[in-house]
Amino acid sequence: MAGLWVLNFAHPLTDSQQRTVEKLTGQRIEKILEFRCHFDHNRSFSEQARCLVEGATLTSAQWQSLPILVNPPSLAPIACLILAELHGRMGYFPPILRLRPSETIPPQYEVAEIINLQAIRDSARNRR
Repeated sequence: MAGLWVLNFAHPLTDSQQRTVEKLTGQRIEKILEFRCHFDHNRSFSEQARCLVEGATLTSAQWQSLPILVNPPSLAPIACLILAELHGRMGYFPPILRLRPSETIPPQYEVAEIINLQAIRDSARNRR
């Protein structure tokens, strides 16, 4: 079985954060793809999100079969567009990583949870 692929649209993940992800998912991280998420506010965000995701250069089969975890960007409109783009390519919503500030000086972030967006979506369908 292939190891976990992390699509990181935020700050680089520390070794500690990576170990926590592996512990929470029960999978080793095989690859982390880093994306620079600096959008031009004078251009269409939709087009920029599409181009950003295309930078992963995954095949259709890889999008549909690799175990992928997403660390979304913090700007909500960009995160929504990226998730919509990924859903279209993968056929489901990928799980996402949620980080939270820890009580350290200087400020650091720790992995809070892995959120299963597809399970949330499936559950919400029952409330139509």
